[in-house]
Amino acid sequence: MPPVARSRNVPASGRGADVKRDAAVERLRATERWDVLVVGGGATGIGTALDAASRGYRTLLVERGDFGQGTSSRSTKLVHGGVRYLRQGNVSLVTEALAERAILRRNAPHLVHDLPLVVPSYDWWEGPFYGVGLKIYDLLAGKHGFGKSRRLSRADTIARVPGVETSGLRGGVIYHDGQFDDARLVVHLARTAVAQGATLVNYVELVDLTKTHGIVDGAVLFDREREAEHVVRARVVINATGVFADGVRRIDEPDAPRLLRPSQGVHLVLDAGFLSGDSAVLVPSTDDGRVLFLIPWLGRVLVGTTDTPVDVPSVEPRPRADEIAFLLEHAARYLARDPSEADILSVFAGLRPLVGADAGGTAALSRDHTVLVSRSGLVTVTGGKWTTYRRMAEDTVDQAILVGDLNPERSPTDRLPLHGAPGPEAPLPPGPHGTDAAALDAICQGSLADPIHPGLPYRLGEVLWAARFEMARTVDDVLSRRTRALLLDAQAAREAAPAVAAVLAGELKRDARWVEEQVRAFEDLARGYLPAGAEEVRSPS
Repeated sequence: MPPVARSRNVPASGRGADVKRDAAVERLRATERWDVLVVGGGATGIGTALDAASRGYRTLLVERGDFGQGTSSRSTKLVHGGVRYLRQGNVSLVTEALAERAILRRNAPHLVHDLPLVVPSYDWWEGPFYGVGLKIYDLLAGKHGFGKSRRLSRADTIARVPGVETSGLRGGVIYHDGQFDDARLVVHLARTAVAQGATLVNYVELVDLTKTHGIVDGAVLFDREREAEHVVRARVVINATGVFADGVRRIDEPDAPRLLRPSQGVHLVLDAGFLSGDSAVLVPSTDDGRVLFLIPWLGRVLVGTTDTPVDVPSVEPRPRADEIAFLLEHAARYLARDPSEADILSVFAGLRPLVGADAGGTAALSRDHTVLVSRSGLVTVTGGKWTTYRRMAEDTVDQAILVGDLNPERSPTDRLPLHGAPGPEAPLPPGPHGTDAAALDAICQGSLADPIHPGLPYRLGEVLWAARFEMARTVDDVLSRRTRALLLDAQAAREAAPAVAAVLAGELKRDARWVEEQVRAFEDLARGYLPAGAEEVRSPS
C-alpha cells in the first residue's frame, strides 16, 4: 500500500534546517525505500524535492556536483515575466511567470526585491512603442505587479540611470521586475526542503537506473567524495538535470530521441561606476534580435546575455571571444563610458535547457517547461525558467504521484515561506545573502572577522558558515555559490583561494595536500572567468 502523505507545517519565519552531508549520506544508506528520488540539484530539482517533501513523501535528492552549480547559478539574476516572451506572443508563459514572480517575492522577501528597469529611447517612436508594450505587461501582471510602467523625460531618464549614453537621448520608459541572487536562493530552497523532511546530498552521481519487470524502481549512485556505491529503491525517479536531461533519459532508453537544444548565455561583470544608481537598463533589441540587460547587482554592473546554440553541454561552459565582444559593443551603445575588455571583472557562461531539438535558432525556442514520462516510468522535467521553478516542481510532483502510485496530496508551496523569511519568530532583518545576522556575527570573531580579500565583501567566518550549515565541500562551492566572489571579481577570488581553503580544511578535517589541490583547481577554474580565458571562435575545418 502506498504511504499516507501528511503535509508538514513550517513556522511563519520559514526557518530551514542545517544542510549536513554526513547525516544525509547515512539516511541515504539506511532508508529501505524512498517515495521520490530526484536526480539534479539545481532550482528545478531542489524545488521538486521541496514540493514532494512538503506533501509528506519520503524524498531523496542527489546532485553529482554542487547544488546550483550549473544553470541555476548563472542567470541574469532577474525574477521576471519575460518582456521578450511577450514580444514573441507567448502570453501564457508571461502570465504564469508574473504570477510565480509574486509568489516568490511573498515567500522569500529577504531574497527577492523590486528592480526598476529603464528602456532609453533615442528615436521619436521608441517611447510610445515600448510604452504600449509595457502597459500590456502591467495589465498581465494585474494584482501581482511590482509597480506601474510610465514614460520618462530625458532629464528623468538621466536621473534614473546615471551613466546612460546621453547623446541623442530623448527619454525613456520605466517598468518594474524582481531581482535576486540565484545561487543563494538555491541554498535557501535546500534548507527549506531539509526542514520539510527531504534528504539532499551533493557530489553523488547517478550511475544507472534499476528496473523490475521493465519499470524504473531505483538507482545506482556513486558518492564521489567517499568513493562508495549505493543502490537505492524508490517508487518514482525524477530526472531534473537541466541541460543534461537527455543523458539521463538515455540511461533509461538508449535510443531516446533528442529533446533539448541547449543555448549558451554569457554575462560580463563591470565596476559599479559604469551605471550608478539603483535602476537597470533594458536594451530592447540587439543585433541578433534579443533583449539585453545592464543591471546593478551586489555593487557591480551585470551585462547580458547572449544566445549561442551549443551541441554538447558541459559542466563549466566557457564564454567565447565573440560573445564578449558582442556584449561590450552593445553595452557601449547605451553607456556614456564605453567598457573595454580591460574593465571586465568577471565573465561567466550558463546553458539554457531549451526544449525543441529540431528548431532553428535558439533565440526563438520556447521557455515553457516540459514533463515527460518514459515507457519505464522515468519522469523528466526540463525547460522552463528560474522564475517558474516552483510551478515546474508542482507539475512534476503531480505527475510523479500518478507514476509512483502515491497518495495524492495538494502542493502547499505557493504559501510556504523559504528559509530565513522574516516572521514572528525572526523579526530581525537578515544578514549577508539572507543568513541569520546574529548567528553569522557570532562565528565571525577574531581572525574569522577578517575579509577573505580586500576587494571582496566577505569575511572568513562565512567560509566556516558555508561548510557547517550549507554543505559547501570545496573552495569552488564557497567562492562561486555560497558567496559570489568569483562573479564579482575573478582575480580577487583567485587570490582569496588559499585563505578560504585553509579555513575550509580546518572545518572539514582535510590535510595540506587537499589544500594545495583545492587552490590549484580553483585557480584553473577562475582563469576561465577572465577575458583572457575566453574561447576563440573556430571555423569549421
